[in-house]
Amino acid sequence: MTLTSALSHGTAAEFGAGALIACDSVMRVFRGGGVEVQALQGLDLLVQEGDMLAIVGASGSGKSTLLGILSGLDVPTAGSARVAGHDLTTMRGQELVRYRRSTVGFVRQQSSRNLLPNLTAAENVTLPLALAGAGRRERAAKTAELLGVMGLADRADRRPAHLSGGEQQRVSIAVALAGSPRVLLADEPTGQLDARTGEEVFAALRAVNESFGCTVVIVTHDATVAGQVSRAVAIRDGRISSETLRREESDAEGVSTSSAEEFAVLDRVGRLQLPGDFRQALRLGDRVRLTLEDDHVGVWPQHGVTPDAEEDR
Repeated sequence: MTLTSALSHGTAAEFGAGALIACDSVMRVFRGGGVEVQALQGLDLLVQEGDMLAIVGASGSGKSTLLGILSGLDVPTAGSARVAGHDLTTMRGQELVRYRRSTVGFVRQQSSRNLLPNLTAAENVTLPLALAGAGRRERAAKTAELLGVMGLADRADRRPAHLSGGEQQRVSIAVALAGSPRVLLADEPTGQLDARTGEEVFAALRAVNESFGCTVVIVTHDATVAGQVSRAVAIRDGRISSETLRREESDAEGVSTSSAEEFAVLDRVGRLQLPGDFRQALRLGDRVRLTLEDDHVGVWPQHGVTPDAEEDR
């Protein structure tokens, strides 16, 4: 279920029912030095279990703030956010520790922040398993499985300094998966990599989604990455502004074609963000006229002429 369909068919009480991730009117305000910054401004988002979602947006749009909230590293100022039944606005203490350890895995852009430099790849993956109390055999088997899925079985004994940037990031993904999380969050995972290496890391994320059924949420500014997932949402000014859905279809001869369609997102209070080029082309200011037609809504410049007005002339 996409956000658009949920808003069309659900009531306020039903919002997010059955979704693995549900953000309802999430706000995040930062205050300091007499300045207030609204990083998120009533954001709504639904993610279903098993989805692979890209969140795109310009610097300062709020996408990393959202990921910080979903990871349990930050809390909303207002609104509600739930992941796998956990209320992110109220979690504290041991529940928060368990949430970060086993419900979500987090991969940062800088692999140096994900890995301990003095441990080998295998030891980095094994460490969270040991902290969770897994036995020696379980740790060895799980570590071998994860490094194998990442294509790094032959790199298990190497420390991060002796791995390439892409290999380091794939080890980071394996570490994030050690707790068998239901959600893997990745913040610009290909941001510091070249195109070929970035594709290898993205292929690893796709393997996580397909092999383990893990829900994957990627924050990225890379249009190439965003173009390889079935669903991408764009954040602008702290709210979801648009959603792009991609489909693969096969004809009678088995030839596959892909299509993509971008939708503007109407939020729960009826707000809609019109693209900047639309506003400029029609010279839309701070006021517009709306007309309700049989199958669409017309948006007209304040001083423009609506169809009804044209007929009356």
